[in-house]
Amino acid sequence: MAHIDRHDTDILIIGTGGAGLFAALHAQQSAPEGTRITIAVKGLIGKSGCTRMVQGGYNVALGGGDTVERHFMDTIQGGKWLPNQDMAWKLCEQAVVRIHELENEIGCYFDRNPDGTLHQKAFAGQTADRTVHKGDLTGIEIISRLMEQVLARPVDKLQEHRAIGLIPTPDGSALAGVLFIDMRSGGFRLVRAKTVLMATGGGPTMYKYNTPSGDKTMDGLAMAMRAGLELRDMEMVQFHPTGLLAGDHTRMTGTVLEEGLRGAGGQLLNGAENRFMFDYDPKGERATRDVVSRAIYAEMRKNNTTDNGGVFISMSHLGPDHVRAKFPGMVKRCADSGFDLAGGLVEVVPTAHYFMGGVVVDADTRTAMEGLYVAGEDAGGAHGSNRLGGNGVANSTVYGGVAGDVMGADIRAMGALRDPCPEALQAEVARALQPLSRTPGLVQPMRHALQEAMWEDVGVMRNAPGMERGLTRIAGISTELMEVGVAGDDLAFNLTWHDWLNLRSLCDISEAITLAALARENSRGAHYREDFPETGDLDASYFTVVTQMGETLDVRRDPVQFTLVRPGETIMPDGAPETLVAAQ
Repeated sequence: MAHIDRHDTDILIIGTGGAGLFAALHAQQSAPEGTRITIAVKGLIGKSGCTRMVQGGYNVALGGGDTVERHFMDTIQGGKWLPNQDMAWKLCEQAVVRIHELENEIGCYFDRNPDGTLHQKAFAGQTADRTVHKGDLTGIEIISRLMEQVLARPVDKLQEHRAIGLIPTPDGSALAGVLFIDMRSGGFRLVRAKTVLMATGGGPTMYKYNTPSGDKTMDGLAMAMRAGLELRDMEMVQFHPTGLLAGDHTRMTGTVLEEGLRGAGGQLLNGAENRFMFDYDPKGERATRDVVSRAIYAEMRKNNTTDNGGVFISMSHLGPDHVRAKFPGMVKRCADSGFDLAGGLVEVVPTAHYFMGGVVVDADTRTAMEGLYVAGEDAGGAHGSNRLGGNGVANSTVYGGVAGDVMGADIRAMGALRDPCPEALQAEVARALQPLSRTPGLVQPMRHALQEAMWEDVGVMRNAPGMERGLTRIAGISTELMEVGVAGDDLAFNLTWHDWLNLRSLCDISEAITLAALARENSRGAHYREDFPETGDLDASYFTVVTQMGETLDVRRDPVQFTLVRPGETIMPDGAPETLVAAQ
């Protein structure tokens, strides 16, 4: 077997987005003195992950008529009654704590009203203006300040380390460590740890139009699935309605034009420059993301499109100077791609943005595998079938902090580091080395083929024949990938090798998405079945669970537990449920 370097630590954190960095800070505070903490990241600390790409802001109920209960109900109803209610409640409740921590301890500076209070803007699908922000570049502010805090502390750093396998103990009862590729040398490194946080983020880049960076390829969920962990809500891929559409020649296509544009009064126009959203929903442009995405997709099907095949967003009626002042980041992004957001029209298209599905966890981030914790976009449950804009970065920072606290406390009762299963370790090394023994070929055309297949067959609108066709296409690409090799003369920064590994993760998760979507025979949130357009009985709501059994995937349905509130009820400030009339 290939040589494997070793690194031992007490707490290992994989990923340095909002969840990972917050976990590192909280673990230092909660763990016993002398605890060794290691953070590992596929790229560079503070320069990787999706949190730094957040534009819109951070949802938090700070009074003025808004309450945690109201935020919670918006989250549950936005998720179409599929969220894990205990997780959703903790998200909304702890967001209040976390926003003050971000300002007072981390050093973030958010936009304020003239009276000094935090400014909160309108986001779609919410009954209050609750989105705290720094212009339209909120994520950069949060990650920059978190990075400063983490780098100032004694934390071991494994940068440009790609996680490729969760390695259990010989009996499979607990996690012993994680196998990495050191991308700088091409060598393998096993990191043993008492507790491991998986915060690698989602990143549905298996779609033709997508928002994350290209190195976000669902590696964490692919590793978890191979390790036998249960994944829930895998069919729930959120399409942001307004991805920039600048043509196939630029990676700027698919990047998000933030929700605050529509919240501020932006209008969507079809190719004939006619406003169309009120034809689909009485809330118009401020309907939830899934509704707006389907409306745009419907206009695309009717060929009511722009030159590049999308629709327009228009802001000029709000006043060009006002738009430039309020959305400087968006104005610059559009200008870089040849559009004038403030005074003209910008082409947009629905773009795969966020993954609501993920590993089954409890409200303390623990998984079914001892020693493994999951937070951020890797964790399923908090959002159900639809994430409200502004709940993403709140989720990452809230649950990153929770994970750090819980891991720091849990290791107090843990003994020595666990020994890894030799067979599992060998299997993951062999899996990674597989393409190095094949005749070199081209990987990128296969990735483009997967993106076309997922967009066409498992995209904004779905039906059984299309998804069956999608499964066949995914299987064909997976088979072809197994026959394509990579030149292995020099493995240091061998990006073709990593492209191959990226695509294998994407194929594995694409199959899980499609099978879960076939199993959900109704339409909820981000998942819309043309052959099953009805919502279904809310009282009989279920979520899908995907488990890997050998080389095959099993899908089952589990009933949603209405632990705090049932359909037809709302939750009041005293915590008691109250019956609603015509609740949705």
